[in-house]
Amino acid sequence: MQIDTIATPDLAWQAGALCAQTGADFFFPEPGSSVREAKRICGMCEMRSACLDYALANDERFGVWGGLSEKERLQLRRTAN
Repeated sequence: MQIDTIATPDLAWQAGALCAQTGADFFFPEPGSSVREAKRICGMCEMRSACLDYALANDERFGVWGGLSEKERLQLRRTAN
């Protein structure tokens, strides 16, 4: 009998992320709202690359992750392929 397990991503980086200290409202704005403040916070965050790696690996489709919006991550995925 074979049992497949799904690897659990390492989320330790989230504890040190600035977004964990500011709240999700900036990072998951209403459609059409500005993401400028979220990107500013991401730009100061030491966990930015880990966050972006996580978002790309897990196909996060909503919000600002690693300083990039949904559209920017989609464009990055397309250019990488």
